[in-house]
Amino acid sequence: MAEHNDLGKWGEDLAADYLQRKGYVILERDWRSGHRDLDIIALDGDTIVFVEVKTRSNKLFTDPVDAVGYQKIRNLQQAANHYVKYRRINRDIRFDIVCVTGTSDSEADIEHIEGAF
Repeated sequence: MAEHNDLGKWGEDLAADYLQRKGYVILERDWRSGHRDLDIIALDGDTIVFVEVKTRSNKLFTDPVDAVGYQKIRNLQQAANHYVKYRRINRDIRFDIVCVTGTSDSEADIEHIEGAF
């Protein structure tokens, strides 16, 4: 597996652990709809939360949240729409971003943006 894929997997694992410690229930991970994917689908109370995880080893070139642009948001919304229809969900939904900065060799910084878009 490429190094950036290892970093991304590590970041998603850290984000899932973080959310569980906050009381979220992880329903799905890496759910795919065609070529689109949803990193984490969780339950926060009665709300379904679609979580996009962005992992970077540092913030030298860009903040991880800046990687979630218009096209990425649109893809996430389309995948979430498919998930809601496929699972026949009738609950409130929300889109969050979890930014993980660091490496497995250092302490990571986690930023959770609820209702990001």
